[in-house]
Amino acid sequence: MSTDASTPAGTTGTDLPRSAPSAQGVDARGIASFLDAVEAADGVELHSLAVLRHGAVVAEGWWAPYAPQRLHLLYSVSKSFTATALGLAVAEGLVDLDATVLSYFPELDTDVSDPRSRSMRVRDVAAMASGHAGETLEQAAADPTGDVVRGFLRLPPQADPGTLFAYNQPCTYSLAAIVQRVTGETLTGYLRPRVLDPLGVGETAWLTDDRGREIGFSGLHATTDALAKLGQLHLQRGRWGQRQLLPEQWVDQVGRPHVDTAAAHPDPDGQLGYGYQFWPSRHGYRADGAYGQFSLVLPEQDAVVALTGQSTTTRVLLDAVWEHLVPALADPVPPADAAAHDAALAGRLRTLQLDAPPALAPPRELRPLVLTPAPGSAPATLERVRVERAGAAGEGWTLVLEDGPDRLTAALGTGWVTTGPLATSWAPAGAGALRVDVVFVETPHRLQLELDPDAGTFRGTWRTEPLHGPPLAALRAPRPPRAGS
Repeated sequence: MSTDASTPAGTTGTDLPRSAPSAQGVDARGIASFLDAVEAADGVELHSLAVLRHGAVVAEGWWAPYAPQRLHLLYSVSKSFTATALGLAVAEGLVDLDATVLSYFPELDTDVSDPRSRSMRVRDVAAMASGHAGETLEQAAADPTGDVVRGFLRLPPQADPGTLFAYNQPCTYSLAAIVQRVTGETLTGYLRPRVLDPLGVGETAWLTDDRGREIGFSGLHATTDALAKLGQLHLQRGRWGQRQLLPEQWVDQVGRPHVDTAAAHPDPDGQLGYGYQFWPSRHGYRADGAYGQFSLVLPEQDAVVALTGQSTTTRVLLDAVWEHLVPALADPVPPADAAAHDAALAGRLRTLQLDAPPALAPPRELRPLVLTPAPGSAPATLERVRVERAGAAGEGWTLVLEDGPDRLTAALGTGWVTTGPLATSWAPAGAGALRVDVVFVETPHRLQLELDPDAGTFRGTWRTEPLHGPPLAALRAPRPPRAGS
């Protein structure tokens, strides 16, 4: 960690300061109302929340089995970290926004003939305005060389670059590939001394492709703290303590619209244009990832809201932020008993927990099981589920998931029991069946298993299905193998 790193006024080292909400002009009742709203909403499940005002954390909580130091897959929030690396490369003179994408890959010059592809600029792909009318990842990745950039540039755009918005993963992949080429480093390696260390961001992990590139558009695993600090850095226009980590001019560009999105998105927060890998919002702007990974930058309120979860109705989640949190962050008249509300909120945030499988029948004696999938069970690659005795005396139980060549094991028990990147909870589910929920705690995802010992089968259902269909063993942060393993 960089020894000269600093943070907003009033902090020590790289830690964000903590404060009671009322001390920063925040009404704790509004945060409590937000929690009430999301807990009552269908399709909304939070895993973490951090609310910052005037550079201080005024509320934070994690829904067990999620935890503060646990990495969490951020999905497309990864794009905003890629944009941060791009801004640094622009400031260092390594990347020119008005240069063509092709100019950074001269070896592809003879392979790319379409004039629109050849004219596509870095700023066009930064704004998701390559000219393609839709997502091209599958087609680009099917390039016979395995090079997504080549595959992307060989797909003729339907419109002139810069004129048409389409949320298109190869746009960000190309940005990431450019930065990694001109710096000679991975995105993480480039960001680490320039941004991550000065912010005090600890471990991160980023998914790489077969060419060794961090993919840029997704795959970043980081903590809620990192998500909050990304937002706070942008709120402070790139400044962190006494250091200007990002140029102000770059920060001012990322959250403002560069292309019209009204025709592409029906939601109010999707119709306000697209920035440079950030979305303008009804309030401020945001880094936005699938299933409700957010870093919300709120300049008018001098606030940041960081969220992780597995929400399928993210519009409902954002509506709750605008309805409950934003007014609470706008210096409302404090109640006479503000300190009591602060304390009540803090107590509530300390005891958050995801719902566990409900016991729908009296427990029956558990026995070792070997179960095969019922028709239509998910994921299709999960071949067997085993329940085995554990411990020298066989006093405990272990769940084993046989997913293709992979074998995942986790301890079983009531409540949430965490084993590495898995957390499980089980309960009797009626008619002799058992329900086991498996949370992949370094991702947003939960697999619900209905075990039928009498039939010898199981049925799996995703609460939210992982994007891109990875094997179960890949639903964790992609850390390098340990020496000797």
